[in-house]
Amino acid sequence: MVRTILITGCSDGGLGAALAVAFHRQGDRVLATARNPKKMTSLKSLGIETLSLDVLSAESVKVCVAEVSALTGGSLDILINNAGSGYSVPMVEAEISEVEKLFDLNVWSIIRTTRHFVPLLRNSKTGALLVNNTSGNSIMPMPFQGPYNASKAAAAMVTQNLRLELQAFGIKVIDLKTGAVKSHFHENSTTRVNPVLPENSLYTPAKEKMESIFRGEININLMPAEEYAKRVVNDLSKDNPPLIIWRGDSATKAWLASFAPLGFTDGLLKKISGLDVVEQILKAKVGKKIE
Repeated sequence: MVRTILITGCSDGGLGAALAVAFHRQGDRVLATARNPKKMTSLKSLGIETLSLDVLSAESVKVCVAEVSALTGGSLDILINNAGSGYSVPMVEAEISEVEKLFDLNVWSIIRTTRHFVPLLRNSKTGALLVNNTSGNSIMPMPFQGPYNASKAAAAMVTQNLRLELQAFGIKVIDLKTGAVKSHFHENSTTRVNPVLPENSLYTPAKEKMESIFRGEININLMPAEEYAKRVVNDLSKDNPPLIIWRGDSATKAWLASFAPLGFTDGLLKKISGLDVVEQILKAKVGKKIE
């Protein structure tokens, strides 16, 4: 049967757009959404239906639910909460107002959107799926991504609560833990991604290296978005999809690392993120031992 799938955060070049294209090519009916519909021109050109949806606005969500209900006769088979953003900054120098914005988008929007779409998911004839894109960072303390890591960890726990609480209504909830994927994540961000160190930062001696890290210039491979989307769509098209899906470069490594003792992966995380180089610079310029 052709499934109807709604995906949030489908701006061109992002993971949501890649997922929309992959589902569409498989023959499913895709309802791609974004806060600004003008940013989904590539999807429209493929004949994919697009709708306006600002997941930060309860009113916008309600309007979208009404539109989807009218288009589908009151049902929805899969809801993918993909909209999200990042915030690169040393944890002790994060602006609380920015962290609050990040949590509103990465965490509270999942609850906001899901609660209004549940009635449509309950009417699915194919077996409803609720999929939350939480990231491999939900279990890995990637340096200088603390607020993002924390928001994704919170999103993962929200997902697990929803999994238990929605079972009785025939809705299967899946945690999509995404690894490293090449996309327009930063360009499509709806919260401020800080490209520079805060004034009077503790890390000012390593300013050049730190700001290159903020720009995403780290030691990690990126899976093409098209390949990532194809694999995820295949996972979600199985008769019994797994409760946790690990996709993207290094996703399997993150899964394996989740079983390791605390501190076991510190060296690897420092190397990937560039923290090892930052520590060397700080030791040389500040002249203090960094434990």
